[in-house]
Amino acid sequence: MSVTVDGDKSGTVPVRVRRILRGPRPEKVPALVGTACTLIGLIDIAAGVFPRFRASRMHAVAEVLPGTLGPLSAALSLSAGVLLLLLAHGLKRHKRRAWRAAVVLLPLGGLAQFVWRHSVLGALLSLALLGLLLRHRNEFAALPDPRSRWRALANFVVMGAGSIALGLVIVSAHPRRVIGDPSLADRLEHVLYGLFGVEGPVGYTNGVDWTVGYSLGALGMLTALTTIYLAFRPEHPAARLTDEDETRLRALLDQHGGRDSLGHFALRRDKGVVFSPSGKAAVCYRVVSGVMLASGDPIGDVEAWPGAIERFMDEAKAHSWTPAVMGCSETGGQVWTRETGLDALELGDEAVVDVADFSLSGRPMRNVRQMVKRIERNGYTTQVRRVRDLDEAELARVRRAAADWRGTDTERGFSMALGRIGAPGDGDAVIATAHKHDDPGDPDSPYGDLKAIIHFVPWGPDGMSLELMRRDRSADPGMNELLIVAALQASPGLGIERVSLNFAMFRAALARGEKIGAGPVLRVWRGLLVFLSRWFQIESLYKFNAKFRPRWEPRFVVYRTSRDLPRIGFAAMQAEGFVTLSLPRPFTRRRPAPTPRPCAHIVPTPAEREIRAA
Repeated sequence: MSVTVDGDKSGTVPVRVRRILRGPRPEKVPALVGTACTLIGLIDIAAGVFPRFRASRMHAVAEVLPGTLGPLSAALSLSAGVLLLLLAHGLKRHKRRAWRAAVVLLPLGGLAQFVWRHSVLGALLSLALLGLLLRHRNEFAALPDPRSRWRALANFVVMGAGSIALGLVIVSAHPRRVIGDPSLADRLEHVLYGLFGVEGPVGYTNGVDWTVGYSLGALGMLTALTTIYLAFRPEHPAARLTDEDETRLRALLDQHGGRDSLGHFALRRDKGVVFSPSGKAAVCYRVVSGVMLASGDPIGDVEAWPGAIERFMDEAKAHSWTPAVMGCSETGGQVWTRETGLDALELGDEAVVDVADFSLSGRPMRNVRQMVKRIERNGYTTQVRRVRDLDEAELARVRRAAADWRGTDTERGFSMALGRIGAPGDGDAVIATAHKHDDPGDPDSPYGDLKAIIHFVPWGPDGMSLELMRRDRSADPGMNELLIVAALQASPGLGIERVSLNFAMFRAALARGEKIGAGPVLRVWRGLLVFLSRWFQIESLYKFNAKFRPRWEPRFVVYRTSRDLPRIGFAAMQAEGFVTLSLPRPFTRRRPAPTPRPCAHIVPTPAEREIRAA
């Protein structure tokens, strides 16, 4: 079956073919310019710090760079080197603001060489590179990344530490010109004073004091200016799902929500969305560390997927983000790779239980059956209901329990987490609760007899997907199994025919690696996964899913090149909440409280990793 291109009159010509016909996209210029900035920056720093380097054969190369002789030229060399290092990554990512900064710096550097050193060659070299940037200015059109002002503090810490380290090198780079034998503490004190433009306790001969003083002052000035710029520049917040976007997505899910079990998670409010030209399909995403991370398959009509995917790729190019998709199905992976030229790699398997085939009878279900019976004998009961069937008081109690039982302040979950309970429009979600009426615990507990919660989101008209599980720490072990079994047994009465439990990473490798006859490579790979399970619950998640005898549906990660995989993996871990890069509480910015919604912001926790996707 051919997939037509949504919104394109060319009929069935795939997007990838059309892009090939348009001609190749030049990508080498930004990469070469960025690499050149890195190399020139390092040479400039070395030329400004080490006097022997400036007098060596490399001086013939360094003399055509901005600033190499005298106290002022040493400071200019250091400044140019540091700024070029800061700009190199932005130029490689096609960033417009990095290009603008380089365009301003190059003529200034050329002018400084001509005025201070009368170097025509150095000025011409700077102007030649400026001409190259101007000629290829269309290659540097990427928009700014989402950001907040906390990066100013991060810049101050990193630049400050780097300036102190480089300052110690500068102070120690003139051993034959130092007066006396200053200690390390004296050198460090001299650096700290010098960063503020004040003379320190270390003395030099032959005018080296001016060279060291200008260099340290330049480092301090760069640290201050870059921090001030980051603190006062306008913010570019990450994309968020608007009410209009949510309405359009819900309309698509009503028509096509049964295709992908992860479809309802597209309604997370911390995701952005791009729609196809006709509005019949959409791709939801979040930008993390420069990675534009989509999850699951596109929402909507399969025939309109290519149009939404093309919009997604255009948005990634506009910002120079790395495109990636986590957890798409086999069909989704085929469309993504065909339309974009990206590659796909199997990431794991989703556990799906067909309600009609589920039963507690038989030897394979013996452990689950015994655990459930034991808990029921201890006085626990369960209830499985639609969210719309809970009254306001009980729903508030469930929300409070879920928030209090989270166990950590770190938000977790992205691809298989909704982050709320009982929001308007989520009335079809299912909640399974465990109760113990004769519990002699705290009679004033705000949770009443509530002991555990499972929340499922809709998966089309006849399915549901596990979203979160919380339990009271004082409850008996086995609450997870009890509530999942209760939900599966109650599913026929709710019109549910299939239940998605969660996603097990590298499930196939774990399953094949423990079988007789597994090869040495597979055994080593399984051993590594078991080792990593100490932190990421990879093996325990697979074994927990396997208890319910599910069928396994493969899920894939879509990526551009293998070089991007470590970056994508790190971004995915950040999105899921396993890695957090945030400021300590005393330095976090206080923001105005958002407009309250009818649901609490609730997210998965470490306790849920045993039943949630890694």
